[in-house]
Amino acid sequence: MITITDSAQTYLLDLLKKQEEEGISIRIFVADAGTPAAETCIAYCRPGEESEEDECFEYSGFNAWIELKSQTFLEGAVVDYSEDRMGGQLTIKAPNAKTPRLNDDSSIEERINYILHSEINPGLASHGGMVNLVEVVDEVAILQFGGGCQGCGMVDTTLKDGVEKTLLESLPQLKGVKDVTDHSVTENAYF
Repeated sequence: MITITDSAQTYLLDLLKKQEEEGISIRIFVADAGTPAAETCIAYCRPGEESEEDECFEYSGFNAWIELKSQTFLEGAVVDYSEDRMGGQLTIKAPNAKTPRLNDDSSIEERINYILHSEINPGLASHGGMVNLVEVVDEVAILQFGGGCQGCGMVDTTLKDGVEKTLLESLPQLKGVKDVTDHSVTENAYF
């Protein structure tokens, strides 16, 4: 699934030893998996912080927990470390991280993120804006606008006639959307 090169394993083991915590490991996951905004992440994972669904892989001197819902997006991923004049750089190449993988088992969050990033955000980007899913509560998508949409006077129209309409048409199990953005901040608002 994920290849962690020998140089990357040495580098990661050194970082983990500096944490001076027994049993500390790493956790690898993809935030916003299957969307253009996908980001492959490696984080410290203290004992007990791993999810029950995470799968553990053993490497030289440490464990790596791989998030279950990220696994298909991490197929073919390579973590490498190369030294340079500035010290070195850890790189993560995950060619499948941005590839949409919706199927009958995809969660409502994955479906919402896919629609936001593939259908809605490209249009909002023309005004320097974007919208992201914060969470889903009682079948209501909690959203946060950013960029040119934050503080824009037309955000209510965008929310109701654009975002909500698109999401409800595509995902009938949703009851609605809610905006939690602080629109009093208008420095980047599109006018």
